[in-house]
Amino acid sequence: MAIPLEDFGRTKHRSSRVIFGAAALSSVTQAVADRALEVLQKHGINHIDVAASYGDAELRVKPWLKGARGSFFLATKTGERKAKDAREQLHRSLDRLGVDHVDLWQLHNLADPIEWDTALSPGGAIEAAVEAREQGLVRWIGVTGHGAQIAANHRRSIARFDFDSVLLPYNFVTMQSTYYAENFEGLFAECAKRGTAVQTIKSIALRPWAGRDRTRSTWYEPLEDQGDIDLAVWWVLGRPGVFLNTVGDVDLLPKVLDAAERFERRPDDAAMKSLVERSRTEPLFV
Repeated sequence: MAIPLEDFGRTKHRSSRVIFGAAALSSVTQAVADRALEVLQKHGINHIDVAASYGDAELRVKPWLKGARGSFFLATKTGERKAKDAREQLHRSLDRLGVDHVDLWQLHNLADPIEWDTALSPGGAIEAAVEAREQGLVRWIGVTGHGAQIAANHRRSIARFDFDSVLLPYNFVTMQSTYYAENFEGLFAECAKRGTAVQTIKSIALRPWAGRDRTRSTWYEPLEDQGDIDLAVWWVLGRPGVFLNTVGDVDLLPKVLDAAERFERRPDDAAMKSLVERSRTEPLFV
């Protein structure tokens, strides 16, 4: 069963419900990146999410786009908060990607209150984003973030500026927090009204490394067993209207995509609670 396509919010682009999180390419060779492209093509993934801060990832994506620019909805991000710096970073990203525009440019990890106000005020990164949209350098503008407060923060962000997409954590354990769940539901409802696309991350997060030896390139310890990944991925995809961004480790990419291709229905709470107990899953954010 192929991974289905769905309108990416008001953009109306028919994006695969699973989006390639190109953080997985931050420190790999071009040969490894090209093998990942073959996996993406096999599963029909047509949406790439990268960022200026993801090491060499923009450079690794560049060869994929030569002659095939129209095959992918291309998103990148800026972590800069002031207009001048963000503008410069966008031009650097365009050069590194080898393109004359991106489909989606996102204000990356906009969580800190002071940075938030700087970025969304006159002279901030949002000013550069609107200018770039007017110039045809970006088509759509989004916002991303991590942490226990980010669902609430995104609600403030879309009230301040009419973003075309949001990106934030979403998995069974994170949604057991009443505070996070209430704000996620409020954000999701408002996004549905506005036609704002909702992207989700951390679908297969297991727990923080917490001093353990890091065996994966993800900043959190991920699930690795295919059966466990199946449940975690199916739980996310079982919610209509959200997109799932893949894991930041290229070796786990095939497992996530395989799970997504076999998705039929959402696991019930009993199955998910069993997974949490069996794997000893812990919240990433407290």
